[in-house]
Amino acid sequence: MRVGTIKETKEEEYRVGLTPAGVQALVGAGHEVLVERGAGEGAGFADADYEVSGAQLRDGAADVAANVDLLVKVKEILPPEFPLLRPGLLLFTYLHLAPLPELTRELMSSRTHSIAYELVRLADGRLPLLAPMSIVAGRMAGEVAAQHLKKPGPGRGKLLGGVPGTTPARALVVGSGNVGTAASDVLTALGATVTVTSRDAAKLARIEERLEGRITTRITSPAALREELEGADILIGAVLEPGGIAPKLVSREMVRSMGPGAVIVDVCIDQGGICETSRPTTHGEPVYVEEGVVHYCVPNMPGAVPRTSTEALTGATLPYVLRLAEHGLDALKRDEALAGGASTIDGKLVCEAVSKAQGLEYTPLAKAFP
Repeated sequence: MRVGTIKETKEEEYRVGLTPAGVQALVGAGHEVLVERGAGEGAGFADADYEVSGAQLRDGAADVAANVDLLVKVKEILPPEFPLLRPGLLLFTYLHLAPLPELTRELMSSRTHSIAYELVRLADGRLPLLAPMSIVAGRMAGEVAAQHLKKPGPGRGKLLGGVPGTTPARALVVGSGNVGTAASDVLTALGATVTVTSRDAAKLARIEERLEGRITTRITSPAALREELEGADILIGAVLEPGGIAPKLVSREMVRSMGPGAVIVDVCIDQGGICETSRPTTHGEPVYVEEGVVHYCVPNMPGAVPRTSTEALTGATLPYVLRLAEHGLDALKRDEALAGGASTIDGKLVCEAVSKAQGLEYTPLAKAFP
């Protein structure tokens, strides 16, 4: 099979879909690999690294996309890239389609076969291609919150861990998955007073044990959120709704109750965010102030650490890329985990969560194959 990767065009996105090591593995398995010139530069991979690994360098994304069977990316296809889509093309990338009806329609009308990293699911429920970026985003969330709590800027000028004789920052983490756990690790290590809420009591127990009782845990409820957010310094939104829209758990009133200069890092913004006041931002302009509270809502947080993120992501995706390269669309019939990531197949929407979010017709995967 011919496999390709292109330069990401989302603002301040420096990750790349394949590393030179990944190219080498594909070429070693008998596949051809096309790489857009400059695709890996932002992550520290030079064109020469790809050439040595056996890639064919091409000028421009259109040249790559038109001549491959499988296109491996990092982020969703943006409107200027819609012309790259075509019937029969296999697209493997993060999609987060629920809040993106225009992209869903384009994938369907172009009859592109799209598979979303974030929906590939193992038998035990784990999401192996979402996990590494969730951990990166969670760790970054703690750092970002600490940064924007300081001045200069609209933050309230507070040191996360305080010093003897002062009160540490008070942080609330909503969610107990990979993002929430990683954020709790960082915030606790930096000395904040941390509360984690979740609807999963077993996960809360594991986080509490992991951090040796240095955090407080509560079951998520409107009452608990209102209590914890009043006067809080930091809120980390870390709720995952696989394939769907994040629940709006935090009202405008709750945001206002945090007080001027508090910080929200809504990691769930890829799925719409958990705060009524959240809207997407960029790495170039990452924050805005609403109700006096600093909001950081960057959908591609791991793009800020592209070398780490690319190595972690491609380490996880490569086995699935190799399966798709070997078996094409039939790989979805052979691998239940990979089948879980299927989003659009031959013009049909095969992700039930997206169909519910957008009110579109859902087709079971088994009935969608051309």
